[in-house]
Amino acid sequence: MIDDVDRAILDALQHNARTSNAEMARSIGMAPSAIFQRVRKLEENGFIQGYTTRLNAKALGFGLVAFIMVQTRDNASSIDTAAILADFPEVLEVHRVVGEDCFIVKVRVRDTDHLAELLEHRIQPVRSIASTRTTIVVKTVKDRDDLQFRALEAS
Repeated sequence: MIDDVDRAILDALQHNARTSNAEMARSIGMAPSAIFQRVRKLEENGFIQGYTTRLNAKALGFGLVAFIMVQTRDNASSIDTAAILADFPEVLEVHRVVGEDCFIVKVRVRDTDHLAELLEHRIQPVRSIASTRTTIVVKTVKDRDDLQFRALEAS
């Protein structure tokens, strides 16, 4: 399990992965070496999976987000289909779901022409895919992937 100090470290690193051990030590009230050891332990135990830089996709020319609902054929292997979908560079997320659809796929593309090319020439031709439905995002109200510990624990 993790304690309040671990949560503070994780919060700091989620906010800015470049936060130094010395900065965290000052704000938490511990020695930098103790913070270093805790970070190492959080990494070893799988609480920290890696460190990334969040890019501005819109500024880089990939301003269109869409969700593609995918239905597969009766005998399709969900593992194989998920792997194929996940391999497309435009695909950000692949979720196996229950209900009318088999997968929900989040993609980021340049524009509607790029989306059409992805759907018509790469996703729909996959043998295991029976049909797709696509929803284009017109405005994103909330987009985050960090965990809010205190809010999650209160619920």
